[in-house]
Amino acid sequence: MDFLLRIEESGFCQWVREADSLFAFPGILLLHTIGMGLVVGINTTFDLRILGFAPAVRLRAFQKFFPVMWIGFWINAITGTILLAVNATKLTHNPDFYVKLAFIALAVINVQMLKKQVFSSPVLDGTAAEEALPTTRARILAMTSMFFWIGAITSGRLLAYVGKSAGVL
Repeated sequence: MDFLLRIEESGFCQWVREADSLFAFPGILLLHTIGMGLVVGINTTFDLRILGFAPAVRLRAFQKFFPVMWIGFWINAITGTILLAVNATKLTHNPDFYVKLAFIALAVINVQMLKKQVFSSPVLDGTAAEEALPTTRARILAMTSMFFWIGAITSGRLLAYVGKSAGVL
């Protein structure tokens, strides 16, 4: 607990928490939101395509978006770590924080499985067969992907309202 308290009381964390600058808490929260939009937006668009929406869009085209999605993920990892450090002693005692982390871990594992399932498929050989619906397993992974990201977003937003850190942020 002393370690977390020292982090929370560091000059940087105090500045983030207390400064009136847009580069402090509001800016970090904005970057976190932008990163989330990249990760979840690209991932959900991919999921919806797998579920049959926009069948004219080739699945192979989504491979170009995965680096952007991972940039968004790392923006979120960095800004999320800063947001955690600012309120470390309370957030680490909030069960909702661990629910959020679990949903994120499941979502990341899920997207890796989905990417492997879809892009290693012989259906994507560049022929007209590509327009066929992905496998049932891929569709199930797409649905669970959206569920995990909704869970991560919801539990993350609820951090300010539930558990021992309620009302702090």
